[in-house]
Amino acid sequence: MPHTIARIAQALGLQAEGALDLEITHAAEPAQAGPDALAMAMNPKYAAGLAQGQAQAAMLWQGADWQGMGLKAAIFAPRPRWAMAGVAELLDPGYDFGDGIHPQAFIHPDAQIGAGAQIGPFTAIGARAVIGANARIAANVTVAEDVVIGADVILHAGARVGARCVIGDRYIGQPNSVVGGCGFSFVTPEPSGAEDVRATLSGERQLRAQKWHRIQSLGAVRIGDDVELGANSSIDRGTIRDTVIGSGTKIDSVCQIGHNVQMGEDCMMCGMAGVAGSARIGNRVLLAGKVAVNDNIFVGDDVIVGGASRVYTNVPAGRTVLGDPATKLETQLEIRKVLRRLPRLAQNVAGLQEAVFGSKPKKSD
Repeated sequence: MPHTIARIAQALGLQAEGALDLEITHAAEPAQAGPDALAMAMNPKYAAGLAQGQAQAAMLWQGADWQGMGLKAAIFAPRPRWAMAGVAELLDPGYDFGDGIHPQAFIHPDAQIGAGAQIGPFTAIGARAVIGANARIAANVTVAEDVVIGADVILHAGARVGARCVIGDRYIGQPNSVVGGCGFSFVTPEPSGAEDVRATLSGERQLRAQKWHRIQSLGAVRIGDDVELGANSSIDRGTIRDTVIGSGTKIDSVCQIGHNVQMGEDCMMCGMAGVAGSARIGNRVLLAGKVAVNDNIFVGDDVIVGGASRVYTNVPAGRTVLGDPATKLETQLEIRKVLRRLPRLAQNVAGLQEAVFGSKPKKSD
């Protein structure tokens, strides 16, 4: 459906100038924008692309000379990414979940389906499951027995929700996301080699046969409101107590949250990050891509963990950490400066050794 410049600006609470009745149908990058597109050029470095495209209107940075760019209308975005979120929400055509419950869906007779729910083909809803109003559930989704899901949730194709899990309102499960798989918890009859190493912090250990035996997950998963779980990501159920994810938390694709983890509200976990079992994560914590958090530790409120960091010990609230092992950002930057100097330092040491002893060090030294 076309939108006028005036309507877009009003919906986003932004200033607009020019031909406000101009209609656009979609957003595009400046160089690819046609006459019916809103060109997204919210930074001066994207302005050159406008000359390559055919856009009549654009979203620009504050104070941009839109007339000098040959445009008929412009919307000004003081905070570009926030404006991008608003435009994307307004122009998103969404997904077609069909109408009502597809005849090829299986709904257990004891399940409760809220008003206005849409359920796709080959989806299975288990016994005593409760699905909230206006749920949109795509094809090939599995919701197991005794699950409770709130209103306005979206479960994309292939999403799985395990038995007895509880999910709040407006949850989004991206394709192939899994809530409530069994925790990865195993034990051996005698102390295992891994236990020996952990206890002694030594590589020296007795080698012996060992057989792994599963510890069943008796807990489930509890998820608050407004949580999103990315494609191919999983949250394991707890061993005894539930694994908990707080309201407002956003989890990217290919992430893993282990059994018994307690994660706070409004956290963000980026792609390929992992949190090991029984770790506690505070509120508003940011775990960047490929971050790994050790088991049984605590990460305080408002912590930011930089990409590919390895968190082995507790992190106090408000700290920014980076590296492997993760240290304070300032400390890590100093470490990296020193690492860059190591080749020169080694060369200097070799020169000193030759001057003192009359020979260069051997490579094995």
